[in-house]
Amino acid sequence: MEATIEDQLFTLMMQSNKNAAIQLIATYADQYGSEAAIIQLLEPALKRFGLIWAGQENVSLAQGYIVARIAEEVLAQAAEDQPEYIGYKKGPIVIGNIEDDYHDLGRKLVTTFLRAYGWRVVDMGNDVLAEDLVDQAQSVDAKIIAVSAMMYTTAMNIHKVRQVINYRDLNRKIKLAVGGAVFLLRPELVNEVGGDGTSRNALRAPELMESLWEAADLQEERT
Repeated sequence: MEATIEDQLFTLMMQSNKNAAIQLIATYADQYGSEAAIIQLLEPALKRFGLIWAGQENVSLAQGYIVARIAEEVLAQAAEDQPEYIGYKKGPIVIGNIEDDYHDLGRKLVTTFLRAYGWRVVDMGNDVLAEDLVDQAQSVDAKIIAVSAMMYTTAMNIHKVRQVINYRDLNRKIKLAVGGAVFLLRPELVNEVGGDGTSRNALRAPELMESLWEAADLQEERT
């Protein structure tokens, strides 16, 4: 059976062949448009890759990084080619590495995949204070703050975000997503730092954000 174009893209992703993957998507976009290329080609291939990555089946962090770069460049090109294309239909979400944390690869991967799935993401970068994260969330009316930390010592700073959320009586309006290697090694830390949820990897992040956003909506309706 002849491979479909989605199969071809998926194979290129698994091979970490970034240039060929981007060219394949660009060719599809030239024929059907950027929106079709993203919805009909890129997103299905990302989901397939995510299922394999989530199952930890012969997929490396380096492969995940290349796939994120493919998605990032395709989205950037779509925005340049079609400024009127509304790529972000959900959100916003505020994301950042917590105070004293500078391990930004995980955060960048999550940001890329969230944007690929239609989320508007406000990326605040590294070493962000809890008060600044909550200030930004209130400023843009975000219902989710996503915070990343690599090490246990910096992960404990995420509790400060929970404290600020509670102090400002925003616990019914803003959900706290947490992520980073330490949460995979010590899942109990999610509760310890006051998180509302986490995902095993960047590909699972859109699913987590959907559930947290829905939970925030339900709580607001009840108040």
